[in-house]
Amino acid sequence: MPKYSATFWIEFSYHENALTPYSDMHSAKIILNPVSIYPPRIHLFSPNVLNLRKKINLGSLPVRNMTSLGGLGFKINASGSGSASGGAGFQTLAEFMGKDGENVGDDLVVLFSHLEYACKRIAALVASPFNSNLAKTFDAAAAGTGSDERDKPKPLDIVANEIILSSLKKSGKVAVMASEEDDAPIWLSDEGSFVVVLDPLDGSRNIDASIPTGTIFGVYKRLEELDHLPTMEKAMLNSLQSGAKLIASGYVLYSSATILCTSFGSGTHALTLDHSTGDFILTHPNIKIPPRGQIYSVNDARYFDWPEGLRHYIDRVRQGKGGSGKKYSARYICSLVADFHRTLLYGGIAMNPRDHLRLVYEANPLSLLAEQAGGRGSNGKQRILSLQPVKLHQRLPLFLGSPDDIEELESYGNIQQKVNPGYDV
Repeated sequence: MPKYSATFWIEFSYHENALTPYSDMHSAKIILNPVSIYPPRIHLFSPNVLNLRKKINLGSLPVRNMTSLGGLGFKINASGSGSASGGAGFQTLAEFMGKDGENVGDDLVVLFSHLEYACKRIAALVASPFNSNLAKTFDAAAAGTGSDERDKPKPLDIVANEIILSSLKKSGKVAVMASEEDDAPIWLSDEGSFVVVLDPLDGSRNIDASIPTGTIFGVYKRLEELDHLPTMEKAMLNSLQSGAKLIASGYVLYSSATILCTSFGSGTHALTLDHSTGDFILTHPNIKIPPRGQIYSVNDARYFDWPEGLRHYIDRVRQGKGGSGKKYSARYICSLVADFHRTLLYGGIAMNPRDHLRLVYEANPLSLLAEQAGGRGSNGKQRILSLQPVKLHQRLPLFLGSPDDIEELESYGNIQQKVNPGYDV
């Protein structure tokens, strides 16, 4: 077995007169790299700074091994190159979707490339030190302008929506976009083949506390048989397709890593953003959720508002009296993407028992991912993907997770919370 090594170099830049304070030292310019998008490069000095590069050899470093949760082993050397176990090599998102991977077709590859770009821009905004002041800045700029609501500057969740809308328009592949942030679906192109439904920034109330957030999306084929209808009518009907008709869905988790988890109907797979290249790299192929977990995720401060069946289930699994015989632990982030991502990897249940989460934008896309990983998505009585949406912003209870845990929970009968005393939806 050959040994590999690599040499690290560090470059230093010096001002031509390092002892003299530079007049522009406190002015900073942020440049977004169009390739990797994130992280932004911050230049603290003016362009006439003299760069004197000194290279320091830090010596040879050995190869390190990394194995992903999806079972894909990598060998990474210090220079950043690497290969996957078995010689398959790294796969980018485009390669994974291509003819040697999922072979989803060129049009869907183009759509995902634009969606990928939009989500990298959102990742940069979420991680920016300036996002906490965004809403205040926009409110101040909009004051007294007299412009209508859509023309006014928006806070970060609306900015995320505009970024995705712009990218989907430019793809030329999307006929309709329906978003949680818009009252009605938007018809984008008569030539588009796809319908995209999405929650552009789930968990946005957590941003100021640096808690993980995410983008959720689902993709349908455009219903050509509706083309004769008026624009708004066909846009709405295209957006209200059953989750069983999804051809792809996914989420992007903005956390310590930026992770794109997606399914095209043949398994659930996760890719991790390599900030050095701007590529999403396949790291978790064919995720399989455990049949049972040992974690439940719910806001149990609402325990006394729950129906009897749900309280009884939680009481029993906390005491180790459930089907597994093990005591369950509670883990709750209050960010749906983050709670579901953990559940997908570790098993258990992520749930909201009241009519709160949206069928079209959240429940359907995540239920497809759960099912393709061997799990389940339920409203407490029925399979989510079997439900026919009747309203664009329709809400419902949602239970996602390990198949045996979901089946046991449903056996308790009354688990849907139908009243919300003391707090708003």
